[in-house]
Parts: sequence; C-alpha cells; structure tokens
Amino acid sequence: LTEAYQSRDQISLIPFQGDAADVLVPPTRSIALTKKRLETMACGGGSPLAHALSMAARTGMNAQKSGDVGKVVVVCIGDGRANVPLDVSLGTAEPLEPGTKPDRQALKDELIDTAKQLGSIPGFSLLMLDTENKFVSTGVAKEIAAAAQGRYHYIPKASEKAVANVASQAIADLRG
Repeated sequence: LTEAYQSRDQISLIPFQGDAADVLVPPTRSIALTKKRLETMACGGGSPLAHALSMAARTGMNAQKSGDVGKVVVVCIGDGRANVPLDVSLGTAEPLEPGTKPDRQALKDELIDTAKQLGSIPGFSLLMLDTENKFVSTGVAKEIAAAAQGRYHYIPKASEKAVANVASQAIADLRG
C-alpha cells in the first residue's frame, strides 16, 4: 500500500468469500481507507473465485474507461480453489443445498475460462499469489496464472510481510 501511494497508483479491494465477490474498495488513491477496510475485512466461507476474477475485470475496465487508469494489475491472493459456481454468485441459480458439493471439474473449467478472459483484456496482468498448502496440492492456482498469461508465485507461509515482498517485486517486474 505504501508503494502504491508513492507511485500514485490506485488500489481496489475485492474480497471473495461467501457466495459472491464484492468491490469493498473501488479504485482509489486513499491508502488509509484501503488499509482500514483490509484490516476489518471478513474472511471464510465459500470461495467464489471466478466471480472475483470477473469483478476485477469489470472494475479494471471501468477504471480504464474513466481515463484515470492505464495498466491494471490484478493481484489474486488465494489457493486457487473455488467452490461457488459463477451462476450462484450472479444470482442466476439457486445456492446449493447444504451438504451438496458442486461439480469440481465444472468449477475448474469455469475458473480457467474466466482467467483466460481476464488475460485477454488489453492492459491487464494477473499476479497469482498461491497460498495453497502443498501437502494436498491441486495446482489450480498455477493453471489460473497460465490461463490469464500472468505471473505465478507460491508463498508457503503467507504472512503479511511475505505477501508484501513478493507482490512488490512482481509488480515492479510487470512494470518493466
């Protein structure tokens, strides 16, 4: 956040938990607001990851259209696992009954398709910071990054400092 402030970058915060992703902080240069929202952000529940990538794409494209934003870097911090279908997040399908699990392959296909769409948008880059426990690894986070033609970094101990260091270096590399 400090680097974003120093670079005059805009930050947006889109948590994905429960049944849908939500733009908690629209693109802003207010680091204080972003930090406050980040510190009080709820975690847990479902993982509507395809919806989060879709919301990031929409938010970034709208910011680009305003003329105030050029390049958009989507930093996705997660294990790559999704368990909420996009149609549930969008409200076009009913949530699954408790105890019912969605089709894993369908979720993965939807997620990879969404990542490909994000990667095809001019001026967009995806940085996938994988926090998955490799003991039971699925490798989906790496596939998401590849589908979006983005960067992938594995952060086994996803501490605040580790995430900040990797994100900072990766974003600097993307800027070239």
